[in-house]
Amino acid sequence: MNGETILKTVNVVKKFGGLIALNNVSVDIEKSKVSMLIGPNGSGKSTLINVIGGVLKPDKGKILLGNKDVTKLPPHERFKLGIVRTFQIPKPFTSLSVLENMLLANRIGYDLDILDIVLKQSWISKERKLVDKAFNILRLLNIDHLWDVRADQLSGGQMKLLEIGRALMSDPQILLLDEPVAGVNPTLAHNIMKHIVMLRDKLDLTFLIVEHRLDITLEYVDRVYAMHQGRIIAYGTPDVVLKDPQVVEAYLG
Repeated sequence: MNGETILKTVNVVKKFGGLIALNNVSVDIEKSKVSMLIGPNGSGKSTLINVIGGVLKPDKGKILLGNKDVTKLPPHERFKLGIVRTFQIPKPFTSLSVLENMLLANRIGYDLDILDIVLKQSWISKERKLVDKAFNILRLLNIDHLWDVRADQLSGGQMKLLEIGRALMSDPQILLLDEPVAGVNPTLAHNIMKHIVMLRDKLDLTFLIVEHRLDITLEYVDRVYAMHQGRIIAYGTPDVVLKDPQVVEAYLG
């Protein structure tokens, strides 16, 4: 591990009855990198993402964001600290426009107080800044021309980009992406991954991705963690991990 660690798990254990879904899992996610979790079905990838995001509580171990222990914090508190996730199936407000979805996702909205409501000019000024911010993000994702389109009129790929855009409105430190190219055609899948790399470079963002479509995604990621039966069995660049005998055995054996 050469770069600065932005998030780490330390000996995380998660059990479901007699099943050990995570068995002393330790990962160090580097800042400003695109990292990916791979592994066969049931290897523990989604469980680890859910533990990091706060949806599941670990039975043992710690989750650290920088030097802050967030293990006991609920999802909304982790969200405020900058741990933001998307889901395999995007869940926008389908009756609202792309822009309206972006504005509703903004974390600053939670900071409005009674003075903002009474002092109308102050509230309007904040709204203008949020609209500018939303359009800047939509332009980065090349979907600004869809700003007034209802979310239920978007294609699968456009909806995935909107999901990423909504996450960016909260100024995340790390984005947890659950299968960001699932269900979209290869051309759009490559487009989504290119946008992720662009966001890493332009906004200095950190990504942790769970994805099964290795043929598409591996060329875009910096680091790979391979999981099998609740353990990390390999770590490194995509080329190194894919050649690891344990990884080959996990996928083919």
